[in-house]
Amino acid sequence: MTATFTVPTELSATEPPESRGFARDEVRLLVANPDGIRHTRFREIASFLDPGDLVVVNTSATIPAAVDGIRACDEQIVVHFSSPLDDGAWAVELRLADGSGPVPDAIVGETVYLEGCESALLVAPYPDARALLGSRLWRARLSIDGSVPDYLALHGRPITYGYLRGTWPLADYQTVFARDPGSAEMPSAARPFTDKLVTDLVVRGLAVAPITLHACVSSLDAGEVPLPERFSVPETTARLVNFTRKNDRRIIALGTTVARALESVARADGTVTSGRGWTDLVLGPDRPARAVTGLVTGWHTPESSHLALLEAVAGRQLVQEAYDAALEAGYLWHEFGDSCLLLPNKGQ
Repeated sequence: MTATFTVPTELSATEPPESRGFARDEVRLLVANPDGIRHTRFREIASFLDPGDLVVVNTSATIPAAVDGIRACDEQIVVHFSSPLDDGAWAVELRLADGSGPVPDAIVGETVYLEGCESALLVAPYPDARALLGSRLWRARLSIDGSVPDYLALHGRPITYGYLRGTWPLADYQTVFARDPGSAEMPSAARPFTDKLVTDLVVRGLAVAPITLHACVSSLDAGEVPLPERFSVPETTARLVNFTRKNDRRIIALGTTVARALESVARADGTVTSGRGWTDLVLGPDRPARAVTGLVTGWHTPESSHLALLEAVAGRQLVQEAYDAALEAGYLWHEFGDSCLLLPNKGQ
């Protein structure tokens, strides 16, 4: 069982912090460790980490993955481009136009007509081809003139949900580490970082290393496990992780995407290897973290699989204490909200 709580509607971040009068690094930061809970601003994060710690970041950049579509029955919908598949198809999610949820009655063989006179043929439910009527995601064959990235650049926009107020440019959905386009939704734990904060880490004696994991759509229903995602852990990052562990320092994952990538190449003793491909790893009670010993994260909704991942790193008690404190103090949820630093080990 994961942490239990209820998030009041008023704690949803409805717009970027810059639109609320704050810089990116001025969002609130809750620091949770065995000594208790601290409340501060994100720009102070370096002061809670130790020289020799390693911060691992995700270089994936967000793509404009939402496109308007229309079904043969003239129903207007939104198509979320989740991930390209190895056979040239794409995994897509069909959402109702009012943002209230997924399309419940799409079927195999249906054609969805896309913005710009293009189309997508629904070939099979995804990722389980046996889930016939009512699948939320689909394997789709696209009929698009040119490349999908070029098409999305012309017709796409960032994926949004009903709690947001207004529309925001793609730049608001990029992190300072974004280099490799591929994430359907922003790896948002890193959003509060700025160039100055990265410099602060280095000056304090911390190391920073990259991985890449392209995040799929995150609108998972309660109980759904994370989708398979494409990732890469470079050899240099693997070496830094192993060196840091050997010297009894912490491995801080900047977001659940980083934790998933590192743990996908972690051995039983916590050392890691380089690797790339697809990961379907689900961290939780049956598979605790082996390599990651600290985590920077946003605030996740009740019963989401992300909570099980947090607990796999930090333990259920510390996660519950952090969420209880965040709710009491009025922290903001979702991609433009506030942040949390989970440090289950005190470090040296």
